Amino acid sequence: MTPTVILAVVIAAITHASWNAIAHHIKDQLVSFALISGGGLLVGVLGALFVPFPAAAAWPFLLVSAALHVTYMLLLMRSFTLGDFGQMYPIARGTAPLVVTVLAAVFVHEIPNGWQLAGVAVACAGLVGVALWGLKGSRPQWPAIIAALATGLAIASYTTVDGVGVRDSGSSLGYIAWLMILEGIAIPAYALYRRRGQLAAQLRPYAATGLVGGAMSVVAYGLVLWAQTRAPLAPIAALRESSIIVGAAIGALFFKEKFGAPRIAAAGLMVVGIGLMLHTAA
Repeated sequence: MTPTVILAVVIAAITHASWNAIAHHIKDQLVSFALISGGGLLVGVLGALFVPFPAAAAWPFLLVSAALHVTYMLLLMRSFTLGDFGQMYPIARGTAPLVVTVLAAVFVHEIPNGWQLAGVAVACAGLVGVALWGLKGSRPQWPAIIAALATGLAIASYTTVDGVGVRDSGSSLGYIAWLMILEGIAIPAYALYRRRGQLAAQLRPYAATGLVGGAMSVVAYGLVLWAQTRAPLAPIAALRESSIIVGAAIGALFFKEKFGAPRIAAAGLMVVGIGLMLHTAA
């Protein structure tokens, strides 16, 4: 990967952790994700006016990806409702590059080398640590952990689909604009159905914050899609998950969650594994 691609993905990682923190901060998760999806929809509609229309070959991938993104949003809402941000975010993000490595090998024929396989093993060990360490005899929050793992699987699935689709689109900007439009309709529509006459009043106190989070989500994923047109999928997915450390720090500093030395060490182990996954064969 070139320095420009690396910088773009690191910025995406920081931005992604930040918008997820905004989503977690708004306690009513349906309101939170309706605003964030709505912000993404607004940016997508405005952007689509000025960028090329995606090529026909990209549309099957766009439709599948939009469905996967909506699934991801619903699972992320569930995990944030059930668990701490500082635990759920690293589990969801750490799962994704492990699965992307497998999916990229099977469907895109990007075969990992020995260093990258070692990175998968190390990252898996760190993932288990983040999930289970520091419990002090209490039982793991299995419903929350399962929701976070399922979120990671959804992330890996749409990352792989989009990695192929954006390369066939003819325009990474056109692809991201229409993806935001397609996925941005579902959650606000669901919220409108569930809350009906109450929704406007519930959205109003958080409107500015939520819409900023939506714009940040577009920037974060747009940078990743652009990077996927210029480098293999698995290393990009791995580097993107440097957001794990950002998410852990946000959980400890802003949400006052008890992260503890063991879980910090486990998150660090995940980052080491992700670093190994970035290693390319000589």
